[in-house]
Amino acid sequence: MKTAFLYSDDFARYSYGPTHPLKPYRLKLTYDLIDAYGLFSLPDAGVIRAEMAQENDMLLFHEKDYIEALKAVNHGELIPGAQSYGLGPGDNPVFDGVYDWSRLITGASLQAADLVARGACDIAFNIGGGLHHALSQRASGFCYLNDPVVAIMSLLKKGERVAYIDIDAHHGDGVQDAFYATDRVLTISIHETGTILFPGTGFEYETGTGKGEGYSVNIPMPPTADDELFVYAFDEIVPSLINTFNPDFVVTQLGVDSFHGDPLAHLNYTNNGFCKVVRRMKEISPKWVALGGGGYNIANVAKAWTLAWAIMNDIEIPDKIPDEFLRRHEAEGFQSGTVRDPEYAADGERKGVMSKEVERVIGVIKKKIFIKMGI
Repeated sequence: MKTAFLYSDDFARYSYGPTHPLKPYRLKLTYDLIDAYGLFSLPDAGVIRAEMAQENDMLLFHEKDYIEALKAVNHGELIPGAQSYGLGPGDNPVFDGVYDWSRLITGASLQAADLVARGACDIAFNIGGGLHHALSQRASGFCYLNDPVVAIMSLLKKGERVAYIDIDAHHGDGVQDAFYATDRVLTISIHETGTILFPGTGFEYETGTGKGEGYSVNIPMPPTADDELFVYAFDEIVPSLINTFNPDFVVTQLGVDSFHGDPLAHLNYTNNGFCKVVRRMKEISPKWVALGGGGYNIANVAKAWTLAWAIMNDIEIPDKIPDEFLRRHEAEGFQSGTVRDPEYAADGERKGVMSKEVERVIGVIKKKIFIKMGI
């Protein structure tokens, strides 16, 4: 098996509530689109049923008292003191099965890491993963358990060296915080600037501390940045860092809330730029654990992660979405009937301003980090 796709029908059983922007149903929609293209029947690909993480796995990062609090609200009702753990109305609601949902997503990311570590496959993709905001003792930003951190820690236990690349519109703060003081994990996050977007962190001067100095890399992008700037920033920074750090594994978070039209961010990427970056990731990753992430336009999510899975399998899929899928799902945002977005590039004065800002950030990173790493 070359590639493994972690999935469970149970992904779509849970709901954050009718008005919450994160819709677990988007994971089933993605599965259905990939299946419609026949990409699960490829000879070197396999679908692996996701299983829940065990408590000892979660304790690789999360505090015992926080895990106990999550258990206590699994029935969907608040308990006294829940809000001190970030649980309650708003971003991190308490819903029926919240602990089970979190265990299932984290378990799938652990399985993905284990499959690649054992040599059972070269690439493993958990579209449900990438919940990168959760802290060791607190839920944050729709995330209850930080599955990227838990998966990376499982690899560190095996003595592996790991690089983490995050392209979500929101800064991967929980992952950065977990590894801010170590040189065994290189974290790279390309995201919309924290001056206007949650979680308000991820500036270019956040570079690690102690042994970790120089191993946290942030590329904050200006609002309305397009594919051209995104791909340029990635190419200028990421391949050189990965080549120099020389990790055993690359873990990526493939959030697509950075796309034009996403309701929770202000970037203007399309799945054209996204695919270019995913191809770069494939080229530079010796072993690859891919996780999902943000994305609140569910059609964008399904199309982008379908294209990502095709790239992982070296397949070029037709632009026309299969008719059977469209008949079932056209009302969910697939009116164009195509899997690829129209290309988009900003121009004029705004593009000039954005380009200068991106160049400034790249210059800071090269001065502060490239020189330290001998690049």
